[in-house]
Amino acid sequence: MDYKDFNDYELINYIAEGNEEANNILIKKYEPLITSIASKMLPLCKNNGLDINDLIQEGMIGLNHAIDRYQEQEDTLFYTYAKKCIERKIISVVVSSRRNKNKILNESISYDDDEIALNKVLKDSSPNPEEIILDRENEEDFILEVKDKLTDFENQVFELLLSGFKYREIARILDKEDKSIDNAIQRIRNKLRK
Repeated sequence: MDYKDFNDYELINYIAEGNEEANNILIKKYEPLITSIASKMLPLCKNNGLDINDLIQEGMIGLNHAIDRYQEQEDTLFYTYAKKCIERKIISVVVSSRRNKNKILNESISYDDDEIALNKVLKDSSPNPEEIILDRENEEDFILEVKDKLTDFENQVFELLLSGFKYREIARILDKEDKSIDNAIQRIRNKLRK
């Protein structure tokens, strides 16, 4: 069986009937797309513990999500739906790996490093834990309030901005022009002011 012998809709119907071979064929068909998207996102994974295989694995999860949830009646091509699911899953793992809660793991140092670096890490210069928790809660409340006022696209841009991406990186991730990202950022700023 070769994937060129079947279109996506036939394969999805076979998969719905429990045909494992059809599932394998569809995965093989979309593997180059997943690899391409993962390769495009790899430069954004500096020092965050992710490699190409991690991104491809997340892309496979996105494809399986698309296969499970696709419905022909929605007038969307399976390819378009699958590509969007794959991109969102990979973007999600990249964004999540760049969040501050993963910073300790991503920027950790070896115990074998020189004593100066170890002393720097062990030095207690952190503020009061109560202040940290209160600040974090206020920040989370503010972010939730802002997200309610943003469109889906603006929310994607905002989430990527919060994760430390620059607007050109965001444009590459979302496959948009730099100008449309810049415009979205301006709209977000205007909504924040209000």
